[in-house]
Amino acid sequence: MKNNVIGNAEGKVIFLTDTVEGKKHDKKLADETHYGLPDGSVLYQDTGFQGFNLENVTILQPKKKPRNAELSADDKALNQWLSSIRIRIEHIIAGVKRYRILKDKLRIWQPAVRDLIMATCCGLHNFRLRLRPWHYPPIPQIHFMLKSL
Repeated sequence: MKNNVIGNAEGKVIFLTDTVEGKKHDKKLADETHYGLPDGSVLYQDTGFQGFNLENVTILQPKKKPRNAELSADDKALNQWLSSIRIRIEHIIAGVKRYRILKDKLRIWQPAVRDLIMATCCGLHNFRLRLRPWHYPPIPQIHFMLKSL
């Protein structure tokens, strides 16, 4: 089973897709969900969402290594900077998956129950952050590299 998650800079889950079967591609799930973000937002995504676009939203993702070539030093630095930001979503996913009901085999077949369980675990994760917030450093700006995008 699979869900897509959008998190904010503080580590909270702000959007959760419906639960679908695990073999559906991340980009296809994102296209079908019709995400809505405020104008001027910045979305950091991984390469599994190659080609996904939203209007009036800046999308940043790592550059792939070209075939039979190497990435430039600026592209490598940009990828490292993006990975230092995108690790936050990995921390969010790990925080949600700390609940055993998501890790163990679930024998409930009703789709609505699976969605409810995932939403509840995301809510518990956000509640836990209110009591013990994660402290990330502010996101540094690298304007000189963003011009090449």
